[in-house]
Amino acid sequence: MKLIILDRDGVINHESTEFVKSAEEWVALPGSIEAIAKLFHAGYKVVVATNQSGLGRGLFDIHALHAMHKKLQLELQPLGANIDAFFICPHHPDEDCDCRKPKPGLFNEIKRRYGIEPHGIYAVGDSLRDLQASSAAGFTPWLVLTGNGEKTLTKGGLPPHTRVSHSLMDVAEILTKELSSNKETGTSIND
Repeated sequence: MKLIILDRDGVINHESTEFVKSAEEWVALPGSIEAIAKLFHAGYKVVVATNQSGLGRGLFDIHALHAMHKKLQLELQPLGANIDAFFICPHHPDEDCDCRKPKPGLFNEIKRRYGIEPHGIYAVGDSLRDLQASSAAGFTPWLVLTGNGEKTLTKGGLPPHTRVSHSLMDVAEILTKELSSNKETGTSIND
């Protein structure tokens, strides 16, 4: 199975220091919807793994979160693509749960849900905690320089084998080129 895991805020949509609290505030980054569609049409199951502590902080409710994700799905629909699943951590940071990134709980749940081994599967994020969580679960981290990505790169301390690209579209273009190249040589992208 070809699977790719995406963080949400700062990777797919604009990040906000005040939290994205409604579908109206949820605005896709330029090219991110097209990038997801490109990955989808290349045969990837696209899943989202996202901390949403705004729920635990009482800034929005689950209905508002579902409305944001429905908006994302509706923007993908005309391109014939979709997000296969959303994995969220709804907890306040003080709750010390296992699912809040940088802990690997969301990624371990993805492994269980899909019955997969993480080797060769990319997890795209814009913050160090995204990269740390995916790496701790055995996935290959991929930093994008949108959202908090530039600051993350500047601070350093990235997990080993982290790939870096400017945007989600750059990731999609690289992976689809690798797929085409592998088809020509007869190798698998997860080899």
